[in-house]
Amino acid sequence: MESQPVSGHQNRTYGTANPGYIPASAGGPAMFAPLAAEFQGPSAPPASMFDNMPGYEGTMAGGGGGFLPPPMPAFPVPQPQPGPEQPHWNIPSITEDTAREAFVQFASSKCCYSAAPAKDGVITKMDAFNTYRYRLETFTESRSTEWSHEPYNGQPVDAFAQPPPGPWDVPAQAPNFFVDGKQIMKVPYTSSMKACHVCVGMGRKPCKDCAGAGNKVCWVCNGFGNRMGNDRCHHCSGRGRENCSHCHGQGSKKCETCHGKQQLLVYINLTVKWTNNSDNYVVEQSSGLQVHNLSSVSGKELFRDSQYMVYPVMGFPDPTVVNAAQRLVSEHQGKFSQTSRILQQRQTIELIPITKVTYSWKGKSHIYFVYGNEFKVSADNYPATCCCTVM
Repeated sequence: MESQPVSGHQNRTYGTANPGYIPASAGGPAMFAPLAAEFQGPSAPPASMFDNMPGYEGTMAGGGGGFLPPPMPAFPVPQPQPGPEQPHWNIPSITEDTAREAFVQFASSKCCYSAAPAKDGVITKMDAFNTYRYRLETFTESRSTEWSHEPYNGQPVDAFAQPPPGPWDVPAQAPNFFVDGKQIMKVPYTSSMKACHVCVGMGRKPCKDCAGAGNKVCWVCNGFGNRMGNDRCHHCSGRGRENCSHCHGQGSKKCETCHGKQQLLVYINLTVKWTNNSDNYVVEQSSGLQVHNLSSVSGKELFRDSQYMVYPVMGFPDPTVVNAAQRLVSEHQGKFSQTSRILQQRQTIELIPITKVTYSWKGKSHIYFVYGNEFKVSADNYPATCCCTVM
């Protein structure tokens, strides 16, 4: 039976594209019967979407498969060797002229500080505090895998052409030692083509703004088709509805997951991360200078040892440094070898010079500190400050 055009809407047919349409009548606005619930694809890929790849059984989608422990080395691991001997530990100290010049520069950098105490104060005492910083760096490589997908655009499909290489057998170009880096690559022979799980292989999804109808109630006439009196609504030409601007009247939009291609390339992504793991130990000192100040300065390097795995430093005059080296080397080698591959270790000892300067100004005694290779100054109770006034 042929459908007859609705009076007043002879040039517009809705029976095919919008089977639920109920046209506007003299007694009420245009309406749509409730649309049947559209099938919505799952937001997350189903487990059946991923093939069972040998060597990658624990790989998951999105969340990854965790960090993969490296395989046992095929050849004996080189044993750490004692570092170069340093029989003479040179302990430098600063001169009175250096201490005064640093103090003058410090006062000049403060808008509310008078330079008089720094220039005219009489230095009465200088105490050197030798503070050491031991640093251990362990450069590691870790690998993790996860299932991933992208729109299929004719990329090679190689799954099951041959067994994929193991996670630690895929070649990767490491950066320089002790420089962080990251590389993401497809694992060879894991790529397959699957129907998009979001749009169920359709390439399009129903428009959420119009519920798949392609049009909405006219906002000018509220679906009545006419305005005040019996004037036909010019916005919707009397239909009572207007095309949806989000889907351009189509009732559906291109699937954002497959970009309308209907198919996805599904594969395993391998993430290789190179990380420089660093720990510091600063020897406690009784100068009165807060330890956090030392993080912003460098020191004189007294010792450096870099090899595949270092041996704890020996023969250093401060036993707390030796103890810290033994503890950190043991911790690093035990912790990082479980989930990553150690590529190189480096240990250094710096002397961070701290000089406590006592000076007299206007009959009173004051102190300040000069520290680091940069000769930074800390003077918490500077005796000549004022309130800045902008004229």
